[in-house]
Amino acid sequence: MPTGFRGSLPMMIRLFSRLLFPLFTALLLIACTSSDTDSGPASVSGPQAAAESDQLAPVTIEEPRAEQRPHVVSAPAGDREDPWYWLRDDKRADPGVLAYLEAENAYAEARLAHLADLRETLFAELRGRIVEDDSTVPYRDRGFWYYARFEEGKEYPIFARREGDIDADEQIILDVNRKAEDHAFYRVGGWDVSASGRYLAWLEDTVGRRQFTIRIKDLSDGSIRDTGISGVSSLSWGGDDRFLYFVSNHPETLRSWQVYRLDLGAESAGEPVLVHQEDDTAFYTGIGRSGSNEFVMIYLRSSVSSEMRVLPVSAPEAEFAVFFPRERDHEYQVDHLGDRWIIRSNYQAPNFRIMQVALAEHADRGAWQDVIAHDEDVFIHGFDALRDFLAVSERSDGLRRIRIHDWDSGESSILSFDEPAYAAYLSGNSDQNSLRLRFIYTSLTTPMQTWEIDVVSGERELLKQNEVPGGFDPADYVTSRLWVTARDGARVPVSLLHHRDTALDGSAPLYQYAYGSYGASSDPTFGTDRLSLVDRGFVYAIAHVRGGQEMGRHWYDDGRMLNKRNTFYDFIDVTAYLVDEGVVDGERVFAMGGSAGGLLMGAVANMAPAYYRGLVSRVPFVDVVTTMLDESIPLTTNEFDEWGNPMDPAYYAYMLSYSPYDNVTAQNYPAMLVTTGLWDSQVQYWEPAKWVARLRATRTDNNPLLFHTNMEAGHGGASGRFRRLEERAMEYAFLLDLAGMTD
Repeated sequence: MPTGFRGSLPMMIRLFSRLLFPLFTALLLIACTSSDTDSGPASVSGPQAAAESDQLAPVTIEEPRAEQRPHVVSAPAGDREDPWYWLRDDKRADPGVLAYLEAENAYAEARLAHLADLRETLFAELRGRIVEDDSTVPYRDRGFWYYARFEEGKEYPIFARREGDIDADEQIILDVNRKAEDHAFYRVGGWDVSASGRYLAWLEDTVGRRQFTIRIKDLSDGSIRDTGISGVSSLSWGGDDRFLYFVSNHPETLRSWQVYRLDLGAESAGEPVLVHQEDDTAFYTGIGRSGSNEFVMIYLRSSVSSEMRVLPVSAPEAEFAVFFPRERDHEYQVDHLGDRWIIRSNYQAPNFRIMQVALAEHADRGAWQDVIAHDEDVFIHGFDALRDFLAVSERSDGLRRIRIHDWDSGESSILSFDEPAYAAYLSGNSDQNSLRLRFIYTSLTTPMQTWEIDVVSGERELLKQNEVPGGFDPADYVTSRLWVTARDGARVPVSLLHHRDTALDGSAPLYQYAYGSYGASSDPTFGTDRLSLVDRGFVYAIAHVRGGQEMGRHWYDDGRMLNKRNTFYDFIDVTAYLVDEGVVDGERVFAMGGSAGGLLMGAVANMAPAYYRGLVSRVPFVDVVTTMLDESIPLTTNEFDEWGNPMDPAYYAYMLSYSPYDNVTAQNYPAMLVTTGLWDSQVQYWEPAKWVARLRATRTDNNPLLFHTNMEAGHGGASGRFRRLEERAMEYAFLLDLAGMTD
């Protein structure tokens, strides 16, 4: 989410500029010490070939086996042997390592060769559900209507705008397809337009490491300036066309840590000026502007604390003021509205509350006043502050919803919806003077809808209903919500989706998903990809396990640090319930998770392998102890408050008790498909590589174990809206084959 964490989207929604975030939200919802180079090639042909499976193709090449080399990982609490440590190559250039990864890719393709036609069918199916010439709903910002659109057959979006009127001539500000032409991988990491509307600054990544380069385009003539600045994570213009602020990443750990001001007023830009350096390695740094566009904001955040610094755009060369000094376990975010600050804070409020304070009194917490008080049953995610009302994004009973609070009367109301499981998000409310609120609604059976509500009359207007080609009819599908009692008595919500012709009588295969880390909740949103399984008779389940925040802050705290095993137990207990209650076929249970969710898959594979016929583990964080001992690896120091610091013997022992790599044993494992990206900066490729190597050497079964590395991508997989579907088609073909449903 989080620029930073081993997962999906950032939790600090304003790390991107206010201009960028609504478009990226819509696009996302439319589309989800190295060995020496002379050490010699890896031993990739083992002493025995893998046994033939009744699902996958007969073995035509030998199962890769990475050789074992002595290596000790030392820690105050004890030493561990790691014979596959040599697979770590920070430069991604070791011939032996690359040979092993290529051998694994070749083996996976050989085992899947008989599914070539099915993969092509699935790819065509997946692509057929995409509107190839789609576009987002335009929204107004400082005199322009901005939107993104796709053209038929093209992989990437085109960002465009119209000046003054929605029917004015289109101006393309960035055609990502043209920028990507000469690159195997291309990603825009963020962009912002200067106050006058003349200059575009954007971040580009052509490797997959999320270490972006700054480009600047003069929209009046199309000329592009190469700043020569790279290793950047976020940027924002100030209040004019002259000053651009950006965040630079640490060259070794890749932690976002330095904020610079770049003066573009001269013919040739001068050297960037450092305006803040974050030396606390637990904190990440971001840059953006307030909703009013009157302040530049520095965002500083760790897992349990935050701090903001603010600067009036009218005084660009002044020093940033600390809004409120950081404190352990105090998280807050602020926005500017007129003569006051609006604050989301968890001070004496675990589920957060909304407060306000006069502009000059922000550093005096005693002057902060409640607007929305703390509620033990309602978790507050964020807000949009407008002149006449406050829109609050909150969660109750596991469902994401929207509250509208009237400033004058102090009264508030919740937007109501009919479905039992859904998600509603604030989106694109850039005009603080507007009396209309824009939001997104979606569910497991409802494609993304963009709505506006008139807050005075209450009238709602549907601006766009995302189309799903291929004959999709929401009436063909059923969504429901149930509750599973975990082994310690906690009630875990589960969202289900199935075709109306699929009976929940124990005959249908199960595809179960969860994430369960960093407080990132897995909302029941629509996805076209999973229809390829559901249409074939699968039941799709989201287990809202502890480690997310579906049930409030305590849900997160009960699934991290020394409570992390609850995440794994919840997932297993949901599976057991669905099988024992006769909802699904216990012989055809499959599960998937990615990144920290891949850690979940690894732990489940070790703890309860007999429950699962097959597992898909995408970019998995599986070598927990070794990674968290190494502070040179990106993300490590920031995550001590998520996993614990293994330099402490108590945390070392606890993390070691569940780390998937360290707990591989001589037992039968489910069939597994493991994927990674060579250039991943969130979870390094060698974690799943080592895990698969240990599984190959230790397990007692002959079930398929496939490992695929995208040699041109990072944590998010292939770039481009169609290319990523090839990876999904491979996963689904793997699962359908195991389920005996290739017909």
